Amino acid sequence: MKIYFHSFMNHLFLTILLTVASITGLLAQSAPATGGEAYTINGQIRGVADTTCVLAHYYGTTQYIPKDTARTDREGRMVFTGTKPLPEGLYLLVTPKNGYVEFLIDSDQNFSFATDTAGIVKNMKITGSKENELFYGYQQGLNKLYEEAKVLGQQKKPGDAAANADVDKKMADLQKRAQVERDQFFTNNKNSFAVKIIKAASEPEVPTAPKAANGRPDSVWVFNYFKKHFWDDYDFSDERFVRTNILQRKLDRYIKELTVQNPDSLVKEADYVVAKAQAGKNKDVTSYVIYYITSQYERPKVVGTDGLFVHMFEKYYKTGIMPVSDSSTLKSIGERVATLKPLLVGKTLPAPMVSDTLNRPINFQTIKADYTVVYFYDPHCGHCRESAPALKKFADSNKGKGVEVMAIAIEQTPAEWKKFIREFKLGNVINGYDYKHQTDFRTRFDVWTTPTVYVLDKQKKIIARKLPPEQLEDFVQFHKKQQAATAKAPVATTKAATKK
Repeated sequence: MKIYFHSFMNHLFLTILLTVASITGLLAQSAPATGGEAYTINGQIRGVADTTCVLAHYYGTTQYIPKDTARTDREGRMVFTGTKPLPEGLYLLVTPKNGYVEFLIDSDQNFSFATDTAGIVKNMKITGSKENELFYGYQQGLNKLYEEAKVLGQQKKPGDAAANADVDKKMADLQKRAQVERDQFFTNNKNSFAVKIIKAASEPEVPTAPKAANGRPDSVWVFNYFKKHFWDDYDFSDERFVRTNILQRKLDRYIKELTVQNPDSLVKEADYVVAKAQAGKNKDVTSYVIYYITSQYERPKVVGTDGLFVHMFEKYYKTGIMPVSDSSTLKSIGERVATLKPLLVGKTLPAPMVSDTLNRPINFQTIKADYTVVYFYDPHCGHCRESAPALKKFADSNKGKGVEVMAIAIEQTPAEWKKFIREFKLGNVINGYDYKHQTDFRTRFDVWTTPTVYVLDKQKKIIARKLPPEQLEDFVQFHKKQQAATAKAPVATTKAATKK
C-alpha cells in the first residue's frame, strides 16, 4: 500500500497535546516537599522498588498526559510535589512493569496512600483525601460482595435442587443488599466527584420492559429506553471529565454502537451530543466532543460514513464554533473536505479522463453495467500487487453479469502500467491511464492511498468507497440482495395506493 498523507485530525490532535513518549523524558524528577507546594502526594507501593513512576491524567481512553515523575526507594516509597496545582480529573500513577494505580485529583491535592502489588485496590489505604477514600472504599465494597457471590456460586451442587434453590435465594438477597448499599453510597455522597465519576461510568438501569406481541419483553422498548437515558448521569458542565477515560468511552458507545451507521443517523446523533455539550457551557468539554467525533469519521471503519466528517467540519470547524489556532491545519482539513464532499456515498463519480492501452479516450459514461468498480492503483504499490489477483478473479467471474471493472494507474510510466496489466492478466478489466497527466488523482478522486476502490451503481452513483479489493465480491452480492429485498417491500403499499 502507498500512503500519501497522514490523518489531518491526528495532526490537529498533535497540536493540542504531546504524547507520553515525547515528554516523559523531559519531566523533572519530583523532590521531597519543602513548603509552599500546590500539591504533595506521598505514596508507597510495596513491590515497586528503585524505579521511576509517572503521574499522568487521562485524555480519552488511550492517551494520557504526564504531569510529574518520582523515583521510588527500596520500599516503594515516592513523593510527587509541585508548585502549580494539578488539573483536576482522573489520574494514573504509571509504573514501568506493574501497570498503574488510579486516583481522583480534585482541589485537595495533599494526601498519602499505601498499597502493594499483591492487591492494589484491596490493600489501598488513603489518608487526607476524602474523594479517594470514597473512590477506593466503593471499589473495595464491590470486591467484598463479589467474593461473597463467588463463594455462594461454589456451593451449588449438581442434581441437588433444594440446595441450589437456597443458593439462588442467598444470591438474590446479596444482589438486593448490593443495590441498597450502592444507592445509600450515592445518596450519602451525592455531591462528591467520586460519585459523579462512578455514576457517569455506569450504564442506565432499564426497568421491567412491557410485553411485545409475542409475549416476550419488548426489546425495541428496552433499546429506546437505554439510548434515551444514556447521558442521564453525565455532567457535560464538568471539565474534569475531559481528563478521564469516561467521555471517550461513552461517545464510542453512543455514536458507534447505539446509532445506525449511516450518514443521516450519525449526523443527527452527533449534533444531539454536541448540543448537550454546548448546553453544559464548558468550552473544553464541547471542544473534545466535537474533535473526537470528527476524528473517528475522517477515515471510518464503516464504508460510507465519512459524510459525518464532512458535516462536522462544515458545521463546527468552518464556522468557528470549534476554535483551531493552527490556521494552516484548518486550511488543510478544509481542502480535504472539499475533495471528499463530491465523492461521498450517493454522489455521482466524476468521469476519469483516461485512455486505453492504444491511447484511445475511454468514454466513462458509455460503460453499461449494473455495477462499475473503479480501481485506482500504482503498478509499483505492494498492496496493489497483492490485491491484483483478487481483482482479476472478481472481474473474470463477473464478466457478462452486469459488473464492469475499470483499473486506472495513477503513477509510473505507460510501459510500467502495461507490464502490470500483462503480468496479472487483466484482460477482462477496462484499463485506463492518463497519458497527458492532466488529473491530480489525489485531490480529484481522494486517492491518498493505493489501491483506492469505488463501487458505482447503474447511474454511476457511488455506493461504496475505500472498499478493500478482497471484499468486492461479498459487497456486490450483498448489495444485490438488498436491492432485491427493497424492490419487493413496497408491493403491498402500491396496491393499497392504487385502490384509493
